Order: sequence, then C-alpha cells, then structure tokens
Amino acid sequence: QVQLVESGGGLVQPGGSLRLSCAASKSIFSIDTMDWYRQAPGKEREFVARITRDGNTNYANSVKGRFAISRDNTKNTVDLQMNNLKPEDTAVYYCRARFNLVNFWGQGTQVTVAS
Repeated sequence: QVQLVESGGGLVQPGGSLRLSCAASKSIFSIDTMDWYRQAPGKEREFVARITRDGNTNYANSVKGRFAISRDNTKNTVDLQMNNLKPEDTAVYYCRARFNLVNFWGQGTQVTVAS
C-alpha cells in the first residue's frame, strides 16, 4: 500500500510557473515508477510525466520542454516543475505510483492558468 499526497497547486497567470510535489508514504526506492497525470473538466485523465526508479524520465509531447519531473530520495517526494504555463494546462493534477504491479493514486491538486 502506498499513500500519496499532492501539494503546490493554485492559480497562476499564463507564462507563469508552479511546482507540484507528491509525498509518498514509503521509500520511493521501492516504487517502480512515479507519474503525474492530469484531468481537465470534461476530458479523460491523461499522462503528463514519468520518472522511474533508475531516474529515467519521459513526458507527454504537450509538456516537453516546459515541465520537468524530479525526485528527492531523502524526502520520498516527486516534484513536477511547470514553466511557461498555458490555459490548456488547467486541470487537476494527480500523482500515481506503480508498486508491485498495482497503481496507487493521490487525491489531486488543482492547477488553474488564467489571467
């Protein structure tokens, strides 16, 4: 079992930045992959970024070059640095951990990009 708690969401103007954080209840060394997903109103949840146990990363095309995922093994956290935010980035952002072939989700944090 893995509990995940996201934080860092909020309201930001277009072109601004936010940093989301996901805190895990167990050592992230034991977790296969940690991902960020997002869900905009009326849309399906979509993949945003991933970081593996080995530190490999990959991103959705829509966020490449603007978002960066990172991990802090001492704090058991995974962060998502989001730069040059656009209105279409508005969504609830969820952290997901894949552990022993099971997916665990956080409760989500709202990100709103608007002027």
